[in-house]
Amino acid sequence: MKTHVNRRDFLATSALATAGVLATGSLSATAATTETPTTPAREATLHKAMIGPPKEAVLRSWQAAGIRGMETVGTQAWQKSPVDAAKDHLTAEQLGMRIHSVLFGWANVNDKDSGKVARDIENTKTALRAAQGYGADTLLWVPCKISDMPMPKPWDFDIKFDEKTGHVTQVAAGDNAPYEKYIEAYNASTDASRKAIEKLIPVAQETGVVIAIENVWNNLWVTPATFANFIGSFNSHWVQAYYDVANHVRYAPPEEWIKALGSLIVKLHIKDFRLDRNNANGGHFVNIRDGSVNWPSVLAELDKIGYHGWATLEGSGRMPLEERVKRLDLIVDGK
Repeated sequence: MKTHVNRRDFLATSALATAGVLATGSLSATAATTETPTTPAREATLHKAMIGPPKEAVLRSWQAAGIRGMETVGTQAWQKSPVDAAKDHLTAEQLGMRIHSVLFGWANVNDKDSGKVARDIENTKTALRAAQGYGADTLLWVPCKISDMPMPKPWDFDIKFDEKTGHVTQVAAGDNAPYEKYIEAYNASTDASRKAIEKLIPVAQETGVVIAIENVWNNLWVTPATFANFIGSFNSHWVQAYYDVANHVRYAPPEEWIKALGSLIVKLHIKDFRLDRNNANGGHFVNIRDGSVNWPSVLAELDKIGYHGWATLEGSGRMPLEERVKRLDLIVDGK
């Protein structure tokens, strides 16, 4: 894998512009002489956001609740013309909000139908231009998915791969014959993803929008090393990782993913997952702070790699907005 250059400085200025007031803690001189000193509150280094439609009413309600950022979602959002997206950008800006990302989602770049592949690449270009209009600096993109074939359980993956090509030669310990079809599909999908991304990089550069690749149980790059290898192999500011804390729990602890990805992480999704090996999926998604994620430990690892960007809450939608924000605040505070 090529040596990766730290490129997060490109995004730091825009993120800090909307960071809001930093949380600080202090102890009065009088109290200090009579009480045991308390630990100062952790400096807030993450900027809170949620996923939703770029409508003024939504932006206003979130702003009032203490949220300062939005990731747009839905076909209508990424299909907007740059001119119309710019109108939403202005609305957000006037409210002291930032539309920092556009969620495109799945792209079928490993489809056997070349027409579908070409269509999704063109759709991604449209989304990149919409993101530019919104004033966003990332487009969340999931290259492809492998399914409907035998593959190891999440906790049984034992991958060996070629660092130059990203191709896997083993996916589990022992006999890999049952997974021959999966290995073939994995490697073909890696190649297809690389080919598509190389076509998209010029548009990302033109628009100033990073292609932020997320793993959403697409059965690719299921270990920290393979995901870091794939993202880092482009050696490009315009291809980085959108790390979702909960999506990866069933494969390895979040701390391992953060260590491996390091400065390749450009954005962060906050949600939770409760591990359970009796469940076919290795567990299930739950409301934030109700799962298996050790949030203080996650925040400590993010501090170590110097991540001070957006923390976008995903899910927990059945909880009242006030409760969601309260729990997100606790996470951002390292609690």
